[in-house]
Amino acid sequence: MSRMSKQNSRPEQGELLPHDEAGTPAAAPAAIVPGARPVQARPGRRPWWARLLGRLIEPWLGLKIEPEQPQHDPAQPVVYVLEDYGLSNALILDKACRDAGLPSPLVPLPGNLTGRKRAYVALSRRSSSNALIPEQRGARTHSDSLAKLLQAHRDNPALDVQLVPVSIFVGRAPDKQSGWFAVLFSENWALVGRFRRLLAVLLNGRDSIVRFAAPVSLRETVDEGLEPERTVRKLQRVLRTHFRRIRESIIGPDLSTRRLLVDKVLEADSVREAIAAQAKRDNSKTTEAWKKAQGYAWEIAADYSTPVVRSASFMLSHVWNRIYAGVLVHHLDKFKEAAPGHEIVYVPSHRSHMDYLLLSYLLYDRGIVPPHIFAGINLNLPVVGTLLRKGGAFFARRSFRGNPLYSAVFSEYMAQLVSGGYSIEYFVEGGRSRTGRLLQPKGGVISMTLRAYLRQPRKPVLFQPIYIGYEKLMEGNSYLDELSGRPKEKESIWSLLWGIPKVLKQNYGQVVVNFGEPIALNDVLAEHAPEWDGQPVPEDEKPAWLMKTVDSLAQDINVHVNAAADVNPINLLALALLSTPKHAMGEADLIAQIELCKALLVEMPYSDRVTVTPHTPERIIAHAEEINVLTRIKHPLGDVLSVSGDTAVLLSYFRNNVLHLFTASSWVACCFQNNRRMSRAGLLRLGRGLYPFLQAELFLPWSEDQFAARIEQTIDVFVREGLLQQVNEDDGGMLARNTGQTDEVFRLRAIGHSLQQAFERYYIAISVLVKNGPGTLGAGELESLCQQAAQRLSLLYAPAAPEFFDKTLFRSFIQKMRELRLVWPDENSKLLFDERLDAWAKDAKFILGRELRHTIERVSPEAVKAEEPAA
Repeated sequence: MSRMSKQNSRPEQGELLPHDEAGTPAAAPAAIVPGARPVQARPGRRPWWARLLGRLIEPWLGLKIEPEQPQHDPAQPVVYVLEDYGLSNALILDKACRDAGLPSPLVPLPGNLTGRKRAYVALSRRSSSNALIPEQRGARTHSDSLAKLLQAHRDNPALDVQLVPVSIFVGRAPDKQSGWFAVLFSENWALVGRFRRLLAVLLNGRDSIVRFAAPVSLRETVDEGLEPERTVRKLQRVLRTHFRRIRESIIGPDLSTRRLLVDKVLEADSVREAIAAQAKRDNSKTTEAWKKAQGYAWEIAADYSTPVVRSASFMLSHVWNRIYAGVLVHHLDKFKEAAPGHEIVYVPSHRSHMDYLLLSYLLYDRGIVPPHIFAGINLNLPVVGTLLRKGGAFFARRSFRGNPLYSAVFSEYMAQLVSGGYSIEYFVEGGRSRTGRLLQPKGGVISMTLRAYLRQPRKPVLFQPIYIGYEKLMEGNSYLDELSGRPKEKESIWSLLWGIPKVLKQNYGQVVVNFGEPIALNDVLAEHAPEWDGQPVPEDEKPAWLMKTVDSLAQDINVHVNAAADVNPINLLALALLSTPKHAMGEADLIAQIELCKALLVEMPYSDRVTVTPHTPERIIAHAEEINVLTRIKHPLGDVLSVSGDTAVLLSYFRNNVLHLFTASSWVACCFQNNRRMSRAGLLRLGRGLYPFLQAELFLPWSEDQFAARIEQTIDVFVREGLLQQVNEDDGGMLARNTGQTDEVFRLRAIGHSLQQAFERYYIAISVLVKNGPGTLGAGELESLCQQAAQRLSLLYAPAAPEFFDKTLFRSFIQKMRELRLVWPDENSKLLFDERLDAWAKDAKFILGRELRHTIERVSPEAVKAEEPAA
């Protein structure tokens, strides 16, 4: 057949042609001459009906031929092979061959080798008793033509026909230029009738692609020496594989197979076993358990529809233009370079319901097939759920616990998506972040993806982290209510409909979508599972390295998302204004603080994927006033810019989006909040000790040594900017800040404020532990007491940011202390600790003021007192 076929040790599974990662045929055998154009393609004339119909259809056709000069050896006869029969396909192929200078497919080879008075064959079976082409009438099949061609080669050893597979796509989908009605008849995976195909040609014929593959020698196929019937079957199978691969590369995987996917899920061994177990548990018939599994599968499965997606794109284009000042996309070109040949899993940050709509729209708008989206069952609302399902959403219940049948069905559905080559999108954080920080990742869906790949490791998997940054959130008011302690409201169709007019009247600023550095799953496995040999892992086998790999991958995803952050005007304003007691600054001070933040980002770049607003501080302030984030108070001595109470709480959300970018500079500044002088060595020692906790909370990418190097770099920048002074060079150097309330002190305090409350939280946890003593509190009890102490501190003193008393942040800190063996559980799961915790408490004096430390120690509750109300 081809070089690859000859080299394949299993000829039954041979490939049609060598392909590169994008599915494009590789170089042809050396005997083929690329771009040859004979003066006369083949003696004989095309049939009268072909000449007549060709003239009629020609004004409706605009062909893009790939490659521009198809490979062809003029010394050898050519037979073209199409994916399916059809008059339009025959006419399009004929025009493409004439445009490319190739022999016509409608002029038979000498001796009529195909038995149909033409030089092309097709794979699909179709009853052709009423065919318009006389030669197609009769109940012949594709096997007849291929069998006759191969038999002719056995009868004539000198014969060597070139078989040229040709893929035809009338109206490629998605196509942002085509109208909604045209999309209804664009190329897809569905089999269509003659009338629908005619409409497709009339509407989309000017946007057609004809792709010629490299020729294949039938002489080589026959010389393999297989039995005639087996040779035909092999050739058919390899051709079908080739056409499917090309179709996937042009229009994406088959997204119209909901019923097929459901059937595959229900036929899987793991689901069959779960059905039998469910019937046994319920003491019911297997058919009843099967119906329950089928109901789960239909509840889960997406029902992707190109017309619905195109219709949604029209609507969303209007919405985005109405509510946003622009949607910017960065590093998409790098993603396109890395994506070919991979199964793509999009893993964006999750801060708004707009996330999945924006990402799907942007991908579609740029000619990339939108992914299947993992969505919570709470979004499966009437009408809305159907539209989301048609857009590629598949739904999952909040918890699989206690329902092994549902778990088996969902896991198998995910496995079918991965093995089928579908791109997938999900949020590893689980829910939307209410504080602006990345939430601790949940490994469940990552584990499903990994196990699906290990079960059938066909196509390599690429995780694509994506950062989505907003200047104003549609859910801002509901987040404010939740952060104030009110319970989360259940989504409903009515609240959604009532909210639309209000949303359309708002200006939500600009949105930025940054594609982070992708993560190849094979690289992760090579690091954490070097013993895996690349062979399939059975469904019921759980390797020891599996969970470690899942946890590492989940952390890496969040690290890569943060490394692609965008710093917008609202982020910079929040960093500056929230550092003041009344959330107000003079205009000159605010401008200077914004300039300092931008300078730090330039001097110490976080990564090459981080983007920073190019606007000047003056333009940033004007923009914030335009979208009603900032209030200007006129004053004779200079205007004051401020934010109100509720807006300030929401601004903490946007500050937290980029908090990680200023970790090193905030740490150094914090050390000088309550210290006039401090040694460089002391800064580095304390920074190394605290870094593991900051790294876990903010998903930082550095090692301790790298973080120490950033601290050194920060000190140099602060000295150059006049924020710190180098007092002497002895003992590693002594550093000092200015005395009094100078501008430099003010700017240093503003930089350090963003991390100050994190250190206060850490001290609260240590204080509660020490106050209660070792062996008194379990991890859960400690979390609750820490949250109570933080809430009380916020009520008694200056209001803190909402995340200050977030229990999950205390949980993360406690977990990191356990990992570092600063605390450990006894036989009763109570936490023990030793004198090292006292050393930590002593180090707090370098960061927290004496009054604040005493206040925290005073409000830290004891376990007995916390339990008294319940008693």
